Amino acid sequence: MDRIREAKRLFYLGKEQCDKSRFPEAIASWQQALTIFRKIGNRQGEANSLGSLGNAYNSLGQYQQALDYHQQSLTIAREIGYRQGEANSLGNLGVAYYSLGQFQKAINYHQQSLEISREIGYRQGEAISLGKLGNAYYSLGQFPKAIDYHQQSLEIKREIGYRKGEAASLGNLGSAYDSLGQYQRAIDYHQQSVEIAREIGYRKGEAICLGNLGSAYNSLGQYQRAIEYLQQSVEIAREIGYRKGEAICLGSLGRAYNSLGQYQKAIDYHQQYLEISREIGNRQGEAFSLNNLSETLKKLNRFAEAEKNLWEAITIWEEIRGGLVDDSHKISIFETQKQAYQNLQEVLVAQDKFTTALEISERGRTRAFVELLRQRLTTPANLDKAEEKTTYITISDIQKVAKTQNATLIEYSIVFGEIYIWVIQPTGEITFRQANLKPLETLGKSLNNLEEIILKARVSLGIVEKDNNNQTITLESEFIKDKQDNFPLLQLLYKILIEPIADLLPSHPEAPIIFIPHYALFLVPFAALQNPQGRYFIEDHTPLISPSIQVLQITHEKRVRNLQKKALVVAEPTLHESFQKDPYKLKPYPSMIEAGESIASILDTQSITGNNATKVAVINQMLGTRILHIFAHGLLDEYQNEENAKLGIPGTIVLAPDGEEDGALNAAEILNLELNSEIVVLAACSTGKGKITGDGIVGLSRCFILAGVPSLIVSLWNIGAPAAKFLMTKFYQNLSQGENRAASLRHAMLETKKRFSSPKAWAGFTLIGESDPLELTIQKIQEALRTMANLDNCTPEEIVDAFSRLFDTCDNQFLSQITGLDIQTDSIEELAERIKKWCKTRPNVEENIENEIYEAGAADADEEKPEILEEILRRCQEKYRANENRQTSQNLSSDNKG
Repeated sequence: MDRIREAKRLFYLGKEQCDKSRFPEAIASWQQALTIFRKIGNRQGEANSLGSLGNAYNSLGQYQQALDYHQQSLTIAREIGYRQGEANSLGNLGVAYYSLGQFQKAINYHQQSLEISREIGYRQGEAISLGKLGNAYYSLGQFPKAIDYHQQSLEIKREIGYRKGEAASLGNLGSAYDSLGQYQRAIDYHQQSVEIAREIGYRKGEAICLGNLGSAYNSLGQYQRAIEYLQQSVEIAREIGYRKGEAICLGSLGRAYNSLGQYQKAIDYHQQYLEISREIGNRQGEAFSLNNLSETLKKLNRFAEAEKNLWEAITIWEEIRGGLVDDSHKISIFETQKQAYQNLQEVLVAQDKFTTALEISERGRTRAFVELLRQRLTTPANLDKAEEKTTYITISDIQKVAKTQNATLIEYSIVFGEIYIWVIQPTGEITFRQANLKPLETLGKSLNNLEEIILKARVSLGIVEKDNNNQTITLESEFIKDKQDNFPLLQLLYKILIEPIADLLPSHPEAPIIFIPHYALFLVPFAALQNPQGRYFIEDHTPLISPSIQVLQITHEKRVRNLQKKALVVAEPTLHESFQKDPYKLKPYPSMIEAGESIASILDTQSITGNNATKVAVINQMLGTRILHIFAHGLLDEYQNEENAKLGIPGTIVLAPDGEEDGALNAAEILNLELNSEIVVLAACSTGKGKITGDGIVGLSRCFILAGVPSLIVSLWNIGAPAAKFLMTKFYQNLSQGENRAASLRHAMLETKKRFSSPKAWAGFTLIGESDPLELTIQKIQEALRTMANLDNCTPEEIVDAFSRLFDTCDNQFLSQITGLDIQTDSIEELAERIKKWCKTRPNVEENIENEIYEAGAADADEEKPEILEEILRRCQEKYRANENRQTSQNLSSDNKG
C-alpha cells in the first residue's frame, strides 16, 4: 500500500513540476513513479506515467523519444481496456506527429482520440482533441476550420472550468485571426490568454502568448513593441526549457529586425531559429527559418546563399506535403509555403537564371493537381514506372510540350511586387520578360490591387462582381467604355500583360497561344484585352488556357477510346424548389431549352431537358459520349454540399430533382467519375471560376480534367443563352470543317461578335487543355443559326433594363441602329411595348436585348434589385438620348470632314 501511495505521490509531483514547466525534474519524478508502478504491476499507473514522460519529452523537443513513450502507453491502455488512457495516448501521439510536421498522421490520431472521448463522456479529452485538431488545420492553412475547432474547444473548457485549456484556446484563436489579417482581434485574444496563464502560473502558456502578441505587433508594423514581447517570451522559454517556443520567437525577432533594416541582427536570430529547429527535429520550423533567413540575405544581395537555403526549405515543404493524403490539405498548406517558391524565383532572376526560375514557377503551382492527375490517368501497368519518374517538370520537358502542342506558351508568375513572364516558342526557345507595371503607378495602384483591376475590367463589360466583403463592385467614370469603343481597363491589362511580350507573339492569327495564368490572372478575359488601337486580342491571336505546363504534359498523354455515342446535350433541367429560394434564387430560362435543342439537332442527338435531366440520367449517359454539352445553372458555393466542403472544392451543376435528390451534381461527384469524353462544354454560369489558389482554379474545370477530359470549354461569367447558342453552333460547324478546337472557338467568337457586339456576349468562353481537331459531322446548321428572340415572356422592367444595358458595352456600329424610337413616356410598361414593337423590324437588336435578359446564371438572382421602376425608366431614357447625341455629333464630324 505504501508503494502505491509513493508512486502516486511521485506521479502528481511530476504533474506539478510539469505545470511549472520544470520538465527535467518532472521527468525524474515520473521515471521513479514508472519504476514503482511496474514493480507492483499497476498497469494503468504504468500507462499514465509513460504518457506523461512522452509529453515532457515533447515539450523539450525530443519528439522521437516522445513517440516511443506514447506508443508504449497506448499499447498498455488497449491491453487493459483503459479507454480514457487510450484517448489520451492517441491524442499525445497526434501532438508528437504534429511537432514533426506530419499533419495527416496528427489529424488521424486526434480524430480517433476525439471519438473515444465523446463515446465515454470524457469532456476534457474532447476539448483537448478539438483544440489539437484546430492546431493541425491551422498549420494546413485552413484558418476558418481551425477557428471552428478552437471555438468548440473553448466552450467546453469554460464549461468544465479547465483554465489552462481556456488560455490555450484563446491563444490559438488569436493566432488564427492573426493569419487572417484581423490583427486587433488577434491581440484581444492573446491578451486574454496571457492574463489567465499568469493568473494560474502557467509559464509555458505565458511564453506562448507573449510570443503570439509579438507576432501580432510584427504584423501591424509595430516592431519595437513586438521585440519587447518576443524577448520576454524567449526568456521564459529558456528558463523552462521550452525549446520549440524559444526557436519560434527567435525567428519572429529575426523578422522584426529584418523589417527594421538591421540585417545582421536578423541573420543571427534566424540562424539560432534554424539551429534549434534542426536540433529538436522541427521540420516545419526548419523550413520557415531557412526561408526567413533567405529573405534577409536577399536584401543584402547575397543571392547565392539565399538560393541554397531556399532549395533546402522547398525540399522540406515538399516532404511535409508528401505526407498528406487529402487533396484540399495539400492545396491549403501550399498557401503557407508559397513564399519560399516566390523568394527562390526572385533570387534566381536576380542571378539571370531565368530558365531555372521557370522550373520553380512550375514547381510552385498545381502540385496537388499534378499528383492527382498522374494517379487518375496512369494505367495500372505503368503505375510503378510513373512513381519512379520525377514529379517535377524540367526545361527540356517544357520545351517538348511547346513543340508537341505546336504552340506558344506564356507563363505568368506573381512574385511579390512583380509579374514574371516566360514565353516558350514552338521551337523551344525561351524568353524571360517582366510585366509593365508603370501604368499601375500612374493610376496610384499597387500590385496588391491587381485583382481589383481585373474585377473592375470585368465590371466594365457589364459583369456583376463582388469584392472580398461581398459588396457589389462599382466602376469609376474614367473606366467606362469611351466614345471610340475602348475599354480603358482592358487596355490597361493589355499594357501590363501583353505589351512586354508583344514582339514574341506569333504573327499568324491561327497559331495557338496557351496562357498559364497565376492567381488573379485566371480571371483575366484574354480574348477581350484591347491593344492601344482598340483591337481585341482574339482578332489577332488564338488564346487557350492551362493551369500549368505540366498539366498540359500529362493530359496530352491521355488517349481517348472510340466511343459509340456522339454527344449528350443537357438543357434547362427543372429546378428543385430549394434552388429557387434563398440563398440561390435561381430562375428558369426557357431560352436555354431552345438553345439546347438547337445544339442537339446539329449534333444529331436528342437533348435531355426539364424533369428528364436528373443527375442519374445525365451521369449514366455522359459516361459513354464523345461530346458533353450542358446548358444549366452553375453554382460556386463550396459548402452547398458536404462532400464539396470536405474536399474544399466549390462547384455545382444544377440538374433536375429526382425523388429526394435535389439534382445538384457536385464537384466532388464529378471528380469520382471516369470520363472518356473528348470535350466537355459547360455553357452555364461562371463554370470557369472557382477558388483561386496556387494550385490553380479549384472548381468544376479542375474536376472534369481529373475525371479524364482532355479539353473543356468553360465560361468566365454568365453568358446569355442566345449568344451561347449561336457561338457554340459556329464552334461545332468550324470543327466539322476540320479546324482544331482553338481555331474553331476563335472563329466562333469573331462570328458572334458581329451579331452580339458586347464583349460580354462573346469573350466569356475559354478553352482549357488540348486543341486537336475533332472529327465531327453536323446537320441542320442554318436552322440552328436563326434568330431565337422572343420578348413576349419578359416583364416590362426586364425589357427596359436590358435595352438600357446595351448602351454600356455594345459598339458604336451596333448602337447606330438604335434610332427612331419614341422614348418620351412616364410609363415603363408603355416604353417596353414600344421597344417590342420597334424591334419587330430590328431582329438583331431584339436578340441582343433577349441575350441581356437571359444570362444563364445565378449572379443576377443573387443581386437584390430594389430599384423603383421610375429609376429604370429614367436611366434608359438618359442613355438613349446620350446615344442619339453621340451619333449626331459623329455625323456632323463626318460631314465637316467631307
